[in-house]
Amino acid sequence: MNIAKLDRRSEHAWEIPKRGRMRVPAVVYASEALVREMDEKVAEQITNVACLPGIVEAAYAMPDAHWGYGFPIGGVAAFDPEAGGVVSAGGVGFDISCGVRALKTGLRAKDVERVRQHLARRLSEIIPAGVGSTGELHLSDDDLDKMLENGARWAVERGYGRPEDLDRIEEMGRMAGAIPSEISRQARRRQQDEMGTLGSGNHYMEVQRVSLVYDVKTAEALGFSPGDVIVSLHCGSRGLGHQVGTEFVQRMAEAAPKFGIDLPERDLACAPLQSPLAKAYLGAMRAAINCALANRQILTQLARRAFAEVLPQAELTIFYDVSHNTCKLEEHEVGGRRRPLFVHRKGATRAFGPGRPELPEALRGFGQPVLIGGTMGTASHILLGTPESETRAFASAAHGAGRAMSRHEAARHWSGSRLVKELAQRGILVESPSMRGIAEEAPGAYKDVDAVALATEKAGLARRLLRLEPMVCVKG
Repeated sequence: MNIAKLDRRSEHAWEIPKRGRMRVPAVVYASEALVREMDEKVAEQITNVACLPGIVEAAYAMPDAHWGYGFPIGGVAAFDPEAGGVVSAGGVGFDISCGVRALKTGLRAKDVERVRQHLARRLSEIIPAGVGSTGELHLSDDDLDKMLENGARWAVERGYGRPEDLDRIEEMGRMAGAIPSEISRQARRRQQDEMGTLGSGNHYMEVQRVSLVYDVKTAEALGFSPGDVIVSLHCGSRGLGHQVGTEFVQRMAEAAPKFGIDLPERDLACAPLQSPLAKAYLGAMRAAINCALANRQILTQLARRAFAEVLPQAELTIFYDVSHNTCKLEEHEVGGRRRPLFVHRKGATRAFGPGRPELPEALRGFGQPVLIGGTMGTASHILLGTPESETRAFASAAHGAGRAMSRHEAARHWSGSRLVKELAQRGILVESPSMRGIAEEAPGAYKDVDAVALATEKAGLARRLLRLEPMVCVKG
């Protein structure tokens, strides 16, 4: 990105001033090096977001921002329903409620090292992964309705997990306001056999060790120390969420002229929040969020099965589960007063500071965990929201490293089988049904995740707590 076109607000904040059709400015949070690495399309897309009706304060891009459909991935924007605000299917994305779940294990790295190959094999055998993968459940229409209404709570009722798991999941495992009847026949068909599956792309389950603690006192209070083993799970709403996104982008684009909305880009398709179409989308999106929460819950229990076989002393408990492709109704202060706003986060994580009632009681004094995922050979990070983060980008933060290269380019540059061997030499075992999928997700195809986490902290979006390094990775 050409920084000459940006006004520098601070060391880690850059502004695209309001001009032309923009209703608000656009702000990019990143270090100068990360801004320079961003595609020019990020600036174009976040500028287009700033043109949408009812947007308040600014359109924001996170330190991991890169090109997406409509909104850039790493894009954040909030809309006021009382000021003609809209909801945008392109502002949520196609993998609705894709997110990360972090699990404590009670293990130390040395416990895993002696059985690493056995654990990697059992995880890959028990957890379905890859394009078109199917799980052990086949859901009837009635089952689907219950799952779409109740999310992870439904999964726990089916025996996948424990009631206490729900305490550490956003929305307590169930997104209110879901309307299962808004989920199409095609979306239902795609999901009937996909519950409890990882899917493909950048989705994974990783066994990781804590390699660095940034805040020892807080880490100890939360039960972490160097050498601890954590399991991170990254996946979303699978075929159902993608189908919902596809259908509503088309419906909103076709309806835009009727609403008097001149779209800067078709994939920014949106509808006024008071319209029946917006309400239909929000009902379908919330049902898809519940699908993702249920999916991660089932996968958690599958991971517990594998660990119980290989390391029976392990006790997998949820530290936190957070989504990063959502639109949620939240209260934020704008213009000196608190307002209910519809906050879109596409490839961005909510980062509430301490004290917010939405947080689990056990975490409320620390701030919301922000889970920034890496890819196979790179680190991941756990951060915490701060009081300062509440005043920036509607309490939002980065969600991952962010792509630096397209999947097509990555597949041309790397060999999946060679990457598996190279990572094994570094002590990282990778299991995947697709060598091409591994090549597409090569560590070199992503930005420096450590730089993204540092920029997230320096920009005041969240503070770093832990750095995690992979030991075993099951990929789609």
